Amino acid sequence: MSKRRLVITAVLAGQSQSEVARTYGVSQGWISKLIARYRAEGEQAFEPRSRRPATSTNATPQATVDLVLQLRDQLSAQGLDAGAETIGCPWP
Repeated sequence: MSKRRLVITAVLAGQSQSEVARTYGVSQGWISKLIARYRAEGEQAFEPRSRRPATSTNATPQATVDLVLQLRDQLSAQGLDAGAETIGCPWP
């Protein structure tokens, strides 16, 4: 049984959050968030969530990616190297 399920079950059974936090070695804040998520989402609260950021400030803009892919296709069709040096150069 996952720690999330054990914690939620213990709190719903009547144990205090501080008691459960000590027993399972987690913070009371995490328990509060978990209980709120359980009440809002139900069984989905037991599943771990992705830690991946929603956005990446260093990501290459999609327009630039599309342009590079288009240039690579054009250069490859001409039989040329489609690497970074050729794409970066204003002449083929």
